Amino acid sequence: MKKNIRNVSIFLLLIYLTFYFIFRGQNFQEILNLIGKVDIKFIVLAIVFMSLFVICDGFNIRKMLRNLNEKTTIWKCIKYSLIGFFFSAITPAASGGQPMQIYYMHKDNVKVENSTLTFLINLSCMQVATISLALFNMIFNYKYMKLPMILLFVLGIFLNLSALIFLLVAIFSRRVSKGIISFLVKVMRFFRIKNIENKKEKLENGLQKYQKNAKEIRSRKRVIFKVLIRTYIQYISLFSVTYFVYRALGFNEYNMFNLIATQSVLYGTVSGIPLPGSVGASESAYLALFEHIYKDKNLLETAMVVDRFINFYLLVAISFIVAIINDIYVKVKYKKSKVEGEN
Repeated sequence: MKKNIRNVSIFLLLIYLTFYFIFRGQNFQEILNLIGKVDIKFIVLAIVFMSLFVICDGFNIRKMLRNLNEKTTIWKCIKYSLIGFFFSAITPAASGGQPMQIYYMHKDNVKVENSTLTFLINLSCMQVATISLALFNMIFNYKYMKLPMILLFVLGIFLNLSALIFLLVAIFSRRVSKGIISFLVKVMRFFRIKNIENKKEKLENGLQKYQKNAKEIRSRKRVIFKVLIRTYIQYISLFSVTYFVYRALGFNEYNMFNLIATQSVLYGTVSGIPLPGSVGASESAYLALFEHIYKDKNLLETAMVVDRFINFYLLVAISFIVAIINDIYVKVKYKKSKVEGEN
């Protein structure tokens, strides 16, 4: 709990510093006036597409779990998606998302080896989708990028490719899989879960089942293909938010493809940077990449604020509420089962 409070504090400090340095000396009142004039119907569409991003993730989680014979519902899987989003946002390099998802899935009686494999496959598909979209769309955007942004893009793609290679090795390598299980045991020790040694033994015994499941998943190419296609839809939905914000501000010079292309390059540039939620990097990169689209500085900064609010900060707030409610539910459920066990 203390670590989470510290991470949230650092996250909020980064947000404050980012917007302080961006808007220092600017006419912030004018930006607020511009925000007040946005076309609401396009803002609603942006939120709908942001919701589709979460729903697609939930369906991917459910697809994988059901193929591993785990009983679950789409609502639970959307819950896991939101919990992962929140803890990814407040931890460096999004390192806290998947462990917390696996932890709460374990509380819902999902086997750790199955939840781990599910997120390995989903993360692999995410990396394939975002890297390929960024590289493809770089063709249309390189002329708008200055040397520092190009270098940052190369670094971001390199870091994401490294993560993808690690994920693929984890799926195919028994040795790396053992390392992942050891990491999960450390996570459980951090949360002071009882009977760690017994759980460790079960996890090690489950490793064999995990490898068997990994083999089965690899043989089900159609399942992985469907997850990958849905992941492309998921991230195109996320990048579409930028287009609807652009239209909400009254512009129509550039089409949807132009805005999605630019946003996909931005995501590929900053997603590998080990900052909580890429806070600071995302905002600065947005101002650099979208400068040719929004000629006026106040309009550019307004677009950045609205875009970032919908595709990140709003979802962080919602996922925070879901994570808190779920944590309370898990604790109440645990206390209730403990009392019933004593009786």
